[in-house]
Amino acid sequence: LLHLRLFSTTTTALTEIFLRELREKHDVESAVFLVDGAQHLQTALARASLRFQTERNGNRNAIERIFRELKRRTSSFSNCFSHVEPQTAENWLQAFAAWLNAPN
Repeated sequence: LLHLRLFSTTTTALTEIFLRELREKHDVESAVFLVDGAQHLQTALARASLRFQTERNGNRNAIERIFRELKRRTSSFSNCFSHVEPQTAENWLQAFAAWLNAPN
């Protein structure tokens, strides 16, 4: 995972914030983002002049497996976060991403 951010909803504006933060951390100018049919993703990537490809299967399935695994690993913690401040959940997700990316 290159970058992780918790938002309460999905919009083009929030996706643009996410992409700006991602660009501050990583060089993604030559990357091709695989997206589904979500218009907010396509719009934000186009506005940021980042390349993307609409993919409903194939390589995108590998990405979906990562998110399924993330959800599986974090599902046992969902009760802990049901009544916490969003920042608490965000901090936990950031720590989880750092752990996931750490060399073993």
